[in-house]
Amino acid sequence: MPRIYRLITEDDTSAFCHRVSEALSKGWELHGSPSTAFDSARGVMRCAQAVTKEIEAEYHPDMKLGQQ
Repeated sequence: MPRIYRLITEDDTSAFCHRVSEALSKGWELHGSPSTAFDSARGVMRCAQAVTKEIEAEYHPDMKLGQQ
């Protein structure tokens, strides 16, 4: 079964946690640990979390990953 990958990024706010939680509720699985980095141009911390999901359809580069 094909596996797809996406990287969720957001400022370090509850919005990031909600985006990751939504992905988990749709069957995505965490892939590795979250990462953080300081965006000096904007003066904010940024977060990133990789997630993966097995899909029944064949992968295609045009698919909207967040809608899977």
